[in-house]
Amino acid sequence: MRLFRSLAPVTAAVALVLCLPYEALSHARVERTERPEGTERPEPFGAECRTIVRGSHVVAYCHNPYAETDRVRLHIECDRWWDLDTDGAPADAGPAMTVRLSGRCWKEVRSAWVSHQKG
Repeated sequence: MRLFRSLAPVTAAVALVLCLPYEALSHARVERTERPEGTERPEPFGAECRTIVRGSHVVAYCHNPYAETDRVRLHIECDRWWDLDTDGAPADAGPAMTVRLSGRCWKEVRSAWVSHQKG
């Protein structure tokens, strides 16, 4: 019975800490990492792109979850020396918008990537 009385406050304290919302637990960490005066936190930017290569065809889907428009462009490097590398036309991915970009080589694709530019 004495063991229960000595563990009761500890158990209550642990239960209280576990029930606190995440923001309350991370508040101290935010205060320690505040930026000095005069510096601003950069706004998040950039669409998240998923590139799929099937044979000689490349398709990229870019979704922009942020408020600022992202101008995305598909670049394809072909494997053969005589096959022309391509830089696709830029497409504007507005806020909460998904854009499909596509291109191809005559033969194999060596690499493909998407570039980003503020629109």
